[in-house]
Amino acid sequence: MKITVLDGLTLNPGDNPWDALLEFGGLAVHDRTPPAEILTRAADADILLTNKTVLSRETLDKLPRLKFVSVLATGHNVVDGKAARERGIPVSNVPTYGTDSVAQHALALLLELTNNVGGAERAVRDGRWEACADFCFWDRRTIELRGKTLGLVGFGKIGQQMGRLGLALGMDVIYADRSEVRAPGLETARRATLETLFAEADVVSLHCNQTPENERFVNAALLGRMKPSAFLINTARGGLIDEPALEAALRARKIAGAGLDVLSSEPPSGGNSLIGAPNCVITPHVAWSSLAGRRRLMATTVGNVRAFLAGAPVNVVN
Repeated sequence: MKITVLDGLTLNPGDNPWDALLEFGGLAVHDRTPPAEILTRAADADILLTNKTVLSRETLDKLPRLKFVSVLATGHNVVDGKAARERGIPVSNVPTYGTDSVAQHALALLLELTNNVGGAERAVRDGRWEACADFCFWDRRTIELRGKTLGLVGFGKIGQQMGRLGLALGMDVIYADRSEVRAPGLETARRATLETLFAEADVVSLHCNQTPENERFVNAALLGRMKPSAFLINTARGGLIDEPALEAALRARKIAGAGLDVLSSEPPSGGNSLIGAPNCVITPHVAWSSLAGRRRLMATTVGNVRAFLAGAPVNVVN
């Protein structure tokens, strides 16, 4: 069996070896694969591993040897699952590797908005505390989260973990999901409609998959339901948000701020109007990237390949 990794650098920048895949046969690892080189690199592969390299119907049709695809992520929209299914090619993903890391990062974004740690540290370095006549200095108030309402859009594993973190801070938790969810430690969480959640929550945190049906669902109408004091957090997918609508809401002070780890185009090309928008904290899609999380991702990917070769594929998404 020949295994080809099309874009492996982010999973293994040098600290997370591919060695465990060698037991299955030949292995070729590419840090990145530009579109023009996909067919050349994938032509002799029985198994392809991809993170963000797109495998379209047209590309899959030109890879007669291909038998299995494993996506090095939870989101799997980079592969045309329907076209793969028609060819009898299972597509697997890694569903749970980043639960703790992503929830932790979502909380970090929220705490930056409420506690302004980065801004306060810069004020110290700039000498503003030293120049102050008082023992303490601040130019922006901090916000206590106890008693506030955390609204979670999507209540899978990451949403549930974010809920537990919110409860630990004394927050009330509500969630919007397709069905009622009962999870350990979240017995007090209350299900709400999307419209109610956006209206009631002091913090709205997105933890849902992106599908063609929910692209840009966080639009001007939903943002308009939020409290002027409320924050929006997104560690899921950038395409869930109508970015011009969010920028307008921030500039008009219709919401208090946003913390984003994802944008609609990554890396942002030609600029993105949210970069530099008022009280908008943006990190470069790193919530998933802890070494612990990447090691779990690697281990699950190895398990996906092993299960496929044993004739019982797991984590199949198509």
